[in-house]
Order: sequence, then structure tokens, then C-alpha cells
Amino acid sequence: MKAPVGLSSRQSGLRSKCRVFSAARTWIHEKGAARPFQTPKGKSKRKKANRFAKTGCGAQRPLRALSGTRVLLTAAPTAPPCIHRRRRSSLLHFFLVSPIYGFAEDFMLQIEESMNHLGDYDVIVIGAGHAGIEAAHAAAMLGAKTAVFTMSLDAIGNMPCNPSIGGTAKGTLVRELDALGGVMGLAADATYLQSRMLNKGKGPAVHALRVQTDRKRYHEYMKHALELTPGLTIHQAEIISIEVEDGHVKGVVTQLNGEYGAKCVVIATGTNLGGKIFVGDAWYASGPDGMHAANALTESLKAAGLPLRRFKTGTPARVHRRSIDFAKLECQPGDPDNELQPFSFMTDAPMHNKVECWIAYTNPETHRIILDNIQRSPLYGGMIEGVGPRYCPSIEDKVVRFAGKDRHPIFVEPCGENTEEMYLQGASSSLPEDVQNAFYRSIKGFENIEIMRPAYAIEYDCVDPTSLEATLESKVVRGLYGAGQFNGSSGYEEAAAQGLLAGLNAARNALGESQLILPRQSSYLGTLVDDLVTKGVMDPYRMMTSRSEYRLTLRQDNADTRLTPIGREYGLVQDDRWTKYQQTQAVLDAERRRLHDAHLRTADLRAAMEAAGLAPAAEGGIAEELLRRPEIDYPLIAGMIGWGEGITPMLAERLETEIKYAGYIARQDRMIHEVARHEKTLIPEDFSYTELTGLTLEAREKLARIRPKNLGQAGRIPGVSPSDVAQLSIALAANQSKA
Repeated sequence: MKAPVGLSSRQSGLRSKCRVFSAARTWIHEKGAARPFQTPKGKSKRKKANRFAKTGCGAQRPLRALSGTRVLLTAAPTAPPCIHRRRRSSLLHFFLVSPIYGFAEDFMLQIEESMNHLGDYDVIVIGAGHAGIEAAHAAAMLGAKTAVFTMSLDAIGNMPCNPSIGGTAKGTLVRELDALGGVMGLAADATYLQSRMLNKGKGPAVHALRVQTDRKRYHEYMKHALELTPGLTIHQAEIISIEVEDGHVKGVVTQLNGEYGAKCVVIATGTNLGGKIFVGDAWYASGPDGMHAANALTESLKAAGLPLRRFKTGTPARVHRRSIDFAKLECQPGDPDNELQPFSFMTDAPMHNKVECWIAYTNPETHRIILDNIQRSPLYGGMIEGVGPRYCPSIEDKVVRFAGKDRHPIFVEPCGENTEEMYLQGASSSLPEDVQNAFYRSIKGFENIEIMRPAYAIEYDCVDPTSLEATLESKVVRGLYGAGQFNGSSGYEEAAAQGLLAGLNAARNALGESQLILPRQSSYLGTLVDDLVTKGVMDPYRMMTSRSEYRLTLRQDNADTRLTPIGREYGLVQDDRWTKYQQTQAVLDAERRRLHDAHLRTADLRAAMEAAGLAPAAEGGIAEELLRRPEIDYPLIAGMIGWGEGITPMLAERLETEIKYAGYIARQDRMIHEVARHEKTLIPEDFSYTELTGLTLEAREKLARIRPKNLGQAGRIPGVSPSDVAQLSIALAANQSKA
């Protein structure tokens, strides 16, 4: 007998009414459903029944059917795409469980679910965290009809970890993001509490701007920025599945049974995707800050063939300001107001630091408490499966891995101007709450600490980034893009930068235009993406200056020169930013010419140097040449010839860097030119590596799996040696001559 239509499911949040027909009873009994099963010893029939009640995401989905009987869904294949308010037909696998008779029988039911087609978009962005914001904004600004979906409008631009923007290498990413037309730099300038330039005692290649932000105001700024973006629609809804047809994404389905068509989709799910929170031996499915986990979407992505993996990160406790004895801590003030620099090249408003940060230190007693309870940590107890970040370890990891250190710093930072919450950077943990109380209170200044939010670890799902193109488009499902932690990276800044690139390329793909690939020698963003898609990651990827071979060229101060013309060419840089960029370049060019033409007399130079407390120079000369000397800076020169028109302290520092390091920069430019030759040697998409016996087996396997676009990218794949590259170069030349 054919399975009846009418029994319906609630799988993955898709709801429709349950109806029971007499035909269903007849069919179930014909299947022999009254056959009893054996209940294991020590287990009730209810517990036994629950064993059969798990869907792919581990949730229990009961159906009302016969009186006293539950029909439980266990699996469902990916359904075909739907059209306006049509019924979607799915073949579902059920177990029938009766608490009265104790029987279980599996059978298949044909179920129809009513779908509501609610619209079509060029680009849909899943998630409105730092990656999702930039992706949605970029796509809409390019003219694509765009929608962004978030589980909660109140979580747009949320900072579930440190309420700060920037830092070493990360600050450069924010400047690059701004130069391309992104939002993060403007938001950071509008909501900062304290600003500091890191690494000022080192060379300009590693200078890094970092600001402490007001967490709530940052969210409000970003939410309003999206609301004001033309062509962008914001939806509060959970996406539970993507719809794929012939290897191409076609749309998404929401928990409320809504369906939206899309030419391209950007996944920017952060740590919500399959999220699981750990505190000691307690764990539960959740995203950060009490948001629920997106489990159903994980199952949909797996069904579509995406190679997913588990990563882990964590966050420290938030504590009450009144419970800290600041007299026992080190004060960490921001930079003087006259030295403050904005993130955005568009920000002209004067800046003023509003708060101070502080530093506390762990001690041997802190470490003893942690080590005595280390097996209670899910990280060391075996509960956590995901791989954690190498460069942002938990306090447990620090104590275990760096056993020789007597203390570790903890940075005490405010979460906002109008809150008493303080963030303890450097003390993330997954230890139980009682252990957290004990080790925090062993720290000087924290003796009476009041924990407002306990520290926790979170596991989440992400994709293997080598399954992505350099455009961040999936090789498995065309039109599907990834950004942020979904791609295996960590950090707000890394996420936002990828989000902009993914959103830009998704929009251009949807509009039938060429996509943007940033070479690694062009930017930190290019380096970040190239590392992800070419080398892959074994743990959450964090951007660092050491990852770039060209960091003297890729400084934060010249991000506009490097990237704003690219942003303009690809349609993201608007007229106001382009005008500002052209004005800045004109000011810099004019001042460079003035310094080249200005001649300083020996007497004037010696007098100025003596007044500055410097050993006098032997003789005067051309201002530009004098600036090459390490002891002479632009303000000293300007004291004699005057400040150039339109030159700010920020531009003066940039000019000085370019003049002092001109020789080194020229050498890096030559290296970049040499690398560009390899980047121009393209590899056909259907190129076969199996017959290249001169390559090692490892090289052939990795080249065939990653499928690099050019010879330069091939040479950066781990396991591909210089001799492999040489052999490949010969084979490509021979292949081209045959063509």
C-alpha cells in the first residue's frame, strides 16, 4: 500500500499541520508495526524510544499520529527548490514508537510541506556579524539587490569577545578595508573609548592602531549603517538550509518556512554554526552571548557536499568594575590626544581618549589552582573536539605550555561608557565556575572579584578553506561564498575584510561582472585569503605581520594608495571617498616635490638640531636627502621651511617613512615584480597533474585537490617544492606550445 499523504514533520523548524487519516492506521499496521522490540536492561521504554528520535542535528522531532503513538523523523534528503507557495514533497524516514506496546518499526512516508516564497535577491548574506555586515554593505553598494539575515537584529555587529578593533596586523586590515570602501573603520572611529598606536618603538612595518570600543554603541552604529544602505533588506530569521540545483546555489529557507531565491549566497555564520558552549563539565548547544546555535544549516551544508570541520575558541569572564582594586594594577593610558590617528581615511574630526585600561598579572598561586583542576577543563578532559587558536590560547593552555613563566598579563578593559562590565583580556577559560572564581581571586587586585558573565569555550563548524576559490566562492557549490570564521579564520578584523571581498564578488557574480582577486603582494587581505585557500588551516587563522613577505610595502599608512583605486575600479569606492583620496595624493605629491626642491643652510640646520637636543649635522642640503638621516624628522625640517599645505601629523609620518625607507621599499618592489611574473603564468582549469611523473606524489595530490590558478599560487602550496614548481613550469610551457 502506498504511504499516505497527511502526516507531516517539524524537521529543521519547517512546520505544517499534522493530520491523521484512517488510511495511515491501515498502512502502519500492514507494515507490521505491532512487532515488539526488546528494551535493554536498566532502560525504560521511554528512553529506548528516545534512541530512535534523533534527527541529523540531534534534535527530537515528534509527530502526532495514532493515539498513544509517536512517529519520529530520523532523516530527510535535500529537497528540490520550490516556487511561489507550492508544496515541497520530501521522502522522509520514520520510526514508529508506542509507549503502550513498546514497538518500533521504520518506514518511509511521503510528506508535503507548504512553502512560502517570499522574494528573490541577487545576493543573500547569512549572518550580520563583522563579516556579514561588510558583505551585505558591499553587495548592496555595487547595485545588487541584497538581503542580510540575522537571528536577531539586536546582535548585528555584536562583539562577543574583546570590545576592541585593530591591533598588530589587524589594524592594517581595518585600514585596507576602509580604503576599499568598508564600514568597520568608520564605526571604530565613531565608537572608540581609547586609542593607542602599538609597536611605536619598532619600525613602521609593524606599527598597528588599536582602539577600545563601546560595545553597545558599535552595535547601534552598525545596525543603523545597514538600515541606511540603499538596496539592502534586513531580515530577522534563522536560515536552516540552502537550496542547490545542478551544483549552483538557488536560494535559502528560513525556520518559518519562508523561501527566498538568490543568485549568490554569502555564509558569514561566525561561531553560531553548530555552536556548543563548554564551562567545566557543563555544555549546551548555543551560539555566543546566549544566541541559539544554527544546527540545521550545518546539516544542509553537509548534504550539499561542503567539507566541514570543528574549531574552538573561547572568551574570558566579564566582571564588575566595583570589585576591582585598581590601586594594585598597572595603568595603561591611551596615546596623547595630539598623536591620535583615526582608522578611516574619511575621518577628520578631532579625537579624544575617554577611558583608561589596566594590567593585572597571574602568579604562582593562580597557576597552582589551574593545574590542580586541569582535568576539570573540557579542553583537557576530552570533551572538546574542536581545534583551538594557536595564537590566542586559554589561560589553561598558557599555564601548561609555558610552565616556566611565573606570570601572565591580563588586560582589564571597559566594555562601554555606560556599563560597569570589564573585560579580562588574556584570561579566557573553560574551567568550571568555582575554579574560575578561585583563580581570578588569587590575582592581585581581583581578591573580591564579582563575575558577571563566566568565561566559556565554544565549538563551531567551519569549512575547509582550500575548498574555496581566491574569490571566496565555493568550488563545491557555485554562487556560494564564505567569509570570516566560517572560512577558518579568527578575529573581527579578519572576518570583516573577508566579508567585504566575498560580498563584492558575490554581487559582481550575480550581476555578470568579473570578480576581484587580490594578490598576496597587494595587501594583508590578499595575503590572508591566499593563505586560507592555498595553504589551508589546522587551527583558527590569525593575521600577523610575519605572514607577509612584503610588510614594509604593505603598511597601514599607505592602504589608500594601494587599494582605493582598486575599490574605485570595482565599483565600491563612492565619489566622496574618491575625491578625498585624490586630494590626499595631490597633497603628498606636492609636499614631496617641495622637499626635493628645498635647500637648508648649514647654520639653520645646526641651530634647529641643537634646539632639539641633537648633535649638529656637518652641513645642510636638500630637505628630502636630510630626511633620510635617522635623527632628523619631518617636524624638525618643517620648523625651518614651514609645514606643507594640507600636511597633517599623520601624513607627515607617512612621508617621512617613504623617504627614510625608500631603498628598502624599492627592493621589495623588485621582489613583487618578480613574483608577479609567476602569477601571470596561468594554469588551465582542466590541467592534469597525474601524468607529471617528475612531481612528487604529494605535490600531484595537492595540486589536483587545490587546483591553483597560476604558477605562483602553486609554489605556495605546502608540500610543493621549488623543483616541483620548475617541473610544472616546463610542463605548462609545453602545454602552451601544443595549443
